[in-house]
Amino acid sequence: MLLDEPTSFLDIAHQFELMELLRDLHEQGKTVVAVLHDLNQAARYAQHLIVMRNGEVVTTGPPAEVITAEVIEEVFGLRVLVVPDPVTGTPSVVPLDPRAQPFDVEGVR
Repeated sequence: MLLDEPTSFLDIAHQFELMELLRDLHEQGKTVVAVLHDLNQAARYAQHLIVMRNGEVVTTGPPAEVITAEVIEEVFGLRVLVVPDPVTGTPSVVPLDPRAQPFDVEGVR
């Protein structure tokens, strides 16, 4: 299956339902390739990611290696904190508020 933004315009419950369906299809032996702009969804469900900027591949690999604060800042120009998803342990991206006061978190100033 080749999908382009399959969760766009879906509410959160239907997004979850669709991603679980795609996971089931993959577990049944189907190949699923999806373009996702939701980094947390991609990290939670994908086994292999390809991160692109301006049509060029920046990096590829498993979510834990690809979803890093450095890659997100390089590709999107956004400072983020990448923390383990409390449910799955996969990387979870939290944008940093540039107006917020600095706080003491490793790697964040």
